[in-house]
Amino acid sequence: MSHHVVEPLEPRLASLSLTGHESAVAMFRKAFIEGRLPHAWLITGPQGIGKATCAFFLARILLKGEKEESPAGRRISAATHADFLVVERDYDEKRQRYRSEIVVDDIRTVNTFLHRTSAEGGWRVVLIDGAEWMNRSATNALLKILEEPPPTAILLLTSSAPGRLLPTIRSRCRKLELKPLEADAIKEIMLRQCPTLSSDILNRVLFSARGAPGRAFSLLADKNGAIARCVAQAQEGCQAFHEYEIVETILRHDYGFDLFFTLLCDDLQNMARQRALTGDNTCVNVVNAWDTIMRLRSESERFNLDKQETLLEALTCMSRL
Repeated sequence: MSHHVVEPLEPRLASLSLTGHESAVAMFRKAFIEGRLPHAWLITGPQGIGKATCAFFLARILLKGEKEESPAGRRISAATHADFLVVERDYDEKRQRYRSEIVVDDIRTVNTFLHRTSAEGGWRVVLIDGAEWMNRSATNALLKILEEPPPTAILLLTSSAPGRLLPTIRSRCRKLELKPLEADAIKEIMLRQCPTLSSDILNRVLFSARGAPGRAFSLLADKNGAIARCVAQAQEGCQAFHEYEIVETILRHDYGFDLFFTLLCDDLQNMARQRALTGDNTCVNVVNAWDTIMRLRSESERFNLDKQETLLEALTCMSRL
């Protein structure tokens, strides 16, 4: 597989042609039409499945911006709609990484926004993308908003790890769980973005995408599937002397470090979910491993730690599973 770097459309724009998640959208639309719309929704599902894209689409429904050429549609696409606020971890261009948390000042902005009069006389919509990244102060501030929600205001929270949210947050949200997409849906999304992809590359990526378009785009960057094989070796457990070979392979690629952690954490989430569904108590061990590896990655980015040491620690953690 040749080295392809194909970036997916950002969710704001991808929401103009949402593919898949029809049942989730139908549930939301039904509640909207019937006038029984809960004030807060928690959109869950594996990393890369399209939670943010779906959330932007739901915002378009509320704000009458489903059509690209409509005034509201154009304003949502341009991030200038006065009644739509998006909160997420900021990306630091200088350091080339995301901020490690959503902080309390972000949620104070939400509170101010929701207590303003609607600029266009309709709904006010807040999207908190990656709600599990809120720190304790931000979580407490959001809980106060959820306890006394203002009228004609909707909060859309996305989370790949809803278990990291307080039960009091989860209980105040209507859950909308997104299911993995069929291969044909992922193929449609990828070809829309990169129509020149060869069938060989496309089929290989689809096989390993596990229903997540974001994962599929990540796999396109993996030359000859080298990083995916390192992830598989980490899951199988490896001897100490093999760990250095794996680390060397990962660091040989510019994109290797980030892709390894992305794929590994995706796999651990999927593993934990499957074990939990079958009542396997070892799902707790998998969740703990995922939490440790997420922390390793976050600290490595935050403090610019040695990547080799970080990878070795992650592999040691996997060997204990």
